[in-house]
Amino acid sequence: MVLAVALVAGCGSVPPTGTPGTSGPSNGATSPAASGSASAGRPWLESSKSVDDRVAALLGQMTLDEKIGQMTQIEKNAIDPGTAAAFNLGSILSGGGGSPSSNTPQAWYDMVDAYQKAALGTRLGIPIIYGVDAVHGHNNVVGATIFPQNVGIGATNDPELVGQACAATALEMNATGVRWDFGPVVAVPQDIRWGRTFEGYGESTDLVSTLGAACIKGLQGSDLNADNTAAATAKHFIGDGGTGFGTSTASGPTGPYLLDQGVDQMDEATLLSLFLPPYKAAVDSGARVVMTSYSSTTAGKVHGDHHLITDILKGQLGFTGFVVSDWGGVDQVVAGDYSASLGQAINAGIDLVMVPTDYVRFVTTMKSLAQAGTIKGDRIDDAVSRILRVKFEMGLFEKPMPAAGRESDVGSEADRAIARTAVAESAVLLKTSPNVLPIAATGTKVLLAGAGADDIGIQSGGWTISWQGLAGQTTSGTTLQGAMKAKLGDNLTFDRDAAFPAGTKADVGIVVVAERPYAEGVGDSATLALPADDTALVAKMRPLVKKLVVVVMSGRPMILGDVATADAIVEAWLPGTEAAGLADVLFGEKPFVGTTPYTWPKTPEDAPRVGKAACDGAVFPVGYGLDATGKLLGPPAC
Repeated sequence: MVLAVALVAGCGSVPPTGTPGTSGPSNGATSPAASGSASAGRPWLESSKSVDDRVAALLGQMTLDEKIGQMTQIEKNAIDPGTAAAFNLGSILSGGGGSPSSNTPQAWYDMVDAYQKAALGTRLGIPIIYGVDAVHGHNNVVGATIFPQNVGIGATNDPELVGQACAATALEMNATGVRWDFGPVVAVPQDIRWGRTFEGYGESTDLVSTLGAACIKGLQGSDLNADNTAAATAKHFIGDGGTGFGTSTASGPTGPYLLDQGVDQMDEATLLSLFLPPYKAAVDSGARVVMTSYSSTTAGKVHGDHHLITDILKGQLGFTGFVVSDWGGVDQVVAGDYSASLGQAINAGIDLVMVPTDYVRFVTTMKSLAQAGTIKGDRIDDAVSRILRVKFEMGLFEKPMPAAGRESDVGSEADRAIARTAVAESAVLLKTSPNVLPIAATGTKVLLAGAGADDIGIQSGGWTISWQGLAGQTTSGTTLQGAMKAKLGDNLTFDRDAAFPAGTKADVGIVVVAERPYAEGVGDSATLALPADDTALVAKMRPLVKKLVVVVMSGRPMILGDVATADAIVEAWLPGTEAAGLADVLFGEKPFVGTTPYTWPKTPEDAPRVGKAACDGAVFPVGYGLDATGKLLGPPAC
C-alpha cells in the first residue's frame, strides 16, 4: 500500500543531514555490471556461476552500511539519484501517482535510468530494483492500458485472460524501465464495506488462488531473466480483507478508517484456512516477493509477527524470495517507538523496508540496532541474500535496464484489445426482462445519462494515475458514451443529468450509476450507498423511454434501492479505459458471461461473510449472473 505523493518531500530536495554509507561517486557512470563483464575481484559478475555462489561472493564484499542500504526502499520524490547512491539504496519506488514531472513513458524510462546509473556507479555496482503499484495495468502512467480492477477480473473467472492482462502489464512496465510490480493483490475480502474490495478477485479462497497464480505467471513469464518480465509481489500477507468493522485505528485524508488496517478477529486456524492458500499458490507459481499487511491479528501487527512471516511463510511454505514491508508499515509495530518497531519487524522476517521517506532515520536506527546486537548479523545477511538473489534471478546485473525506445508499447492496440475483452467478460447481468437486451444497433433511439457514462476517471476508479483516482479525462481511453456513439451515431443522445429537451422520447434509456473514485480506507463504507444524484436519474429517465437499463460502475456490490426497478441491471464494476467492451455486451456483439465474485448483501450489515451460507442475508450468491435471455449462468438468486 502506497500513500499519496502529496505526503512526501518534493523531488530534488536537499537530503537531511546524516552520514551516508561508503560508496563511490554517483556520476551516472556504468560499472562492469552494466555490460555483464566480470573483472578481477568481482566474481559475482560471472554469469556462469550459480545464483547462490554469486550471492555469497557479493555478500562477502559488503560493509554493514552497504547491507543496510540494500534493505532500504525510498519513494522517489524523497530522494534524488545521487543521494540514493550515496546511501547505497537497494530499491526506489513510485508511490500512487509518483510519476515524473512529465508523465510520459519516455520520462518514466529516463527517471528510472537515472537512479540505475547512479547505483551502478557505487563501489560494488549493485543495481537497484524499481517498484510500482501496477495493479490494473501500468496504472500510474498516462496513456497506459488500464484493465478492469481485480473485482471485474474476478467476475470473468478466466485464468487465461488474467495471464494475458498481466503479461501485457509487464510489457508496458518494461517500456518505461520498471521491472517490479507491487501486485497482484491476493486478498480474500470477507466484508465488502472494506475500501480495498475492488483490489480483490473475490471472496472465494479458491478463486483468488487460481487468478493470483495466473497473474504471477503472466507477469513473470517462464523466466524472470527474460525480456518483458516483471517481478510479481503477492500482497498483503496475511489476513487482508478479514478485518472487523470498526477495528481500525488508522485514518486518511478524509477521516478515520472503518476496516482498513484493522484487526482480524478470528483464530489462527480460520485465518490460515481463508487467507493462506493464495500465498501457497503464489509461491508455487514462482512469486519471489511477498508484501506484508497493515492488518493485525489478535497477536498484534502482522509486520512484527515472526510466527506468520518466518515460521509460516518462509518455513511452512518454503518461500525463498524476499519479504517487503508496506508503506511505513514497520513504524506501526510498537506504537510510538520507532527503534523497537524496526527491531521487531526485521527480526520477524521483513527483508526490505518500504521506509518510505526518512532514510536517515531508518539507516541510523538500523545501524545502531545491529551494533547493539538487537538485530543479529545473520538476520541481516539472510535479508540481503534474499534481495540479491532476486536481483540476480531478474538478470539485473547483466541488463540493469530494459531496452530503450519502446514508448509505443504503452497503451498499444494489442493491449487495449485484451482489456476490451476483459471488460466484456467482466460485465454481470443481474436482472433483465424479455426483449430488453441486446440493444439493436440500427433503428433504435437511445438516451444515455449519468456522469460515469462519459468519464475515464470514474470508470477506472482509484489507483489510476493518482493514488485515490480522480474524475475527469485523466488518461486516454474509450468511455461508454464514446463507444455507443460510434455504434448509434445520431440515434444516441447523452446528457449526464438527463436534462433532455421537453417532449424527448426514446426506445431505450441507459442510466449509469457510479461510485466515485477512492482507494484503501478512504473507501471504507458503512452504507454501501450509490450516489444519490445518480440514482435520482432512474426516476427521471423512466417516463422518457420504453425500456430502461441501469449500468452500475462500482468497486463492489452496492445496495441497489431504486435501481432495482429498472428493466435490466448490468454490473460493470470499474472497467478501466476500454469501456467499448461494455458496449459490446449491451449490443450483443459479445455474450454476457460474467458472474459476481462477491455475495450481494441485502443490507450493509449483511456484508460480513465469514461463517455464513451462500444465501444468508443475500440478494445474489457468489457465481450469480444471467445471459441476455435471462438464463442463469450459475446458482439462482437468493
